[in-house]
Amino acid sequence: MAVPKSKVSKQRRNKRRSSVWKLETPTSTTCPKCGAFRLPHRMCKSCMTYNGREFGLTEAAK
Repeated sequence: MAVPKSKVSKQRRNKRRSSVWKLETPTSTTCPKCGAFRLPHRMCKSCMTYNGREFGLTEAAK
């Protein structure tokens, strides 16, 4: 059975368990068609386009 050679301090243990250092804020880009903010490599929710193609009807198109 594995046994640690020395005691791990509370600060070191808590630092390892925290998830703050793992997360990064996602960058946002603008849609080339409508100019709305969107996440990269995802469809624009306002105009429903991705990579120059439309993927559904929007409320304005109905």
